[in-house]
Amino acid sequence: MKRLQWPSWMPIDPYILLLLGTVGLAALLPARGTGADVVSGASTAAIAFLFFLYGARLSTREAVEGLKHWRLHVTVLACTFVVFPLLGLAARGLEPVLLTHDLYTGLLFLTLVPSTIQSSIAFTSMARGNVPAAICAGSFSSLAGIVVTPLLAAALLGGSGGGFSADSLVKIVLQLLVPFLAGQVLRRWIGGFITRHKKVLGYVDRGSILLVVYTAFSEGMVQGIWHQVSAVRLAGLLAVEGVLLAVMLTLTWYGAKALGFHREDRIAIQFAGSKKSLASGLPMASVLFGAHASLAVLPLMLFHQMQLMVCAVIAKRRAHDPEAATTPVPPVAASRIAVGTAPRSD
Repeated sequence: MKRLQWPSWMPIDPYILLLLGTVGLAALLPARGTGADVVSGASTAAIAFLFFLYGARLSTREAVEGLKHWRLHVTVLACTFVVFPLLGLAARGLEPVLLTHDLYTGLLFLTLVPSTIQSSIAFTSMARGNVPAAICAGSFSSLAGIVVTPLLAAALLGGSGGGFSADSLVKIVLQLLVPFLAGQVLRRWIGGFITRHKKVLGYVDRGSILLVVYTAFSEGMVQGIWHQVSAVRLAGLLAVEGVLLAVMLTLTWYGAKALGFHREDRIAIQFAGSKKSLASGLPMASVLFGAHASLAVLPLMLFHQMQLMVCAVIAKRRAHDPEAATTPVPPVAASRIAVGTAPRSD
């Protein structure tokens, strides 16, 4: 008997269904009291372990080699931390007609978080782009975001950020950057083990995010904030995010062409420069927004699913471009890192 597999034509990532199920579980059985403290501590530890694995997967030599392609990385960082936030600020005019204040705050926060790692690599590989560049671009973006995202939140969100302070930045650095650096230090001893068990550790990746989602949405249920969101407001949010994603996909593709990048680099720039990381955004939101994190990360969760669906279609089309048929596949350095070829929910 053949093992059941998710239909290739189905546009929804099955992991998104797990995310939605986790939200439903938090709505029906939110963590309260001591249970909430236990779940919160477990989610903090899980995310720290997740970034430890990120550090252990990234080859230091490849990261140093990636620095030589500095124009590409500067372009991706500019898209992630300059163009995205500017578009987020431009959307302020939609409040309160289309978006409530809380939904706009979440939308603006979404524009501040770093890019993805795994899904950028997967889509770049699928589209026959520069995979090593995607690896380094996603990793550099995640590292920069540990400092840049809280600083941008302090500057742009102000009091809406749930009380940003130097203590918040320290918490984020301790939870994300320190484990990442620890993974880098220990990579020489544990890198082989991680490569051999990448599928099992992939479940740890996703389980960590599910735990953070459950924690954030449980706090939202206990605080009773979900009555603030109506179906009309959600539809408006989806429409705004659809426009945001379309603008960024267009800017990254044609902007990279105008800057003189080759096709393989343009693919890496488009996929790394147009996406936002759920894995990085969730723990940051938990620190910056506290009990209001559930509503703050709702736009990020919706955008995350949208970007996976749209980028999957684009990557498949890029792979069949006439130009791709005459271009050799770039060195897949990702095979030396514990990442898969399927989109990942980072």
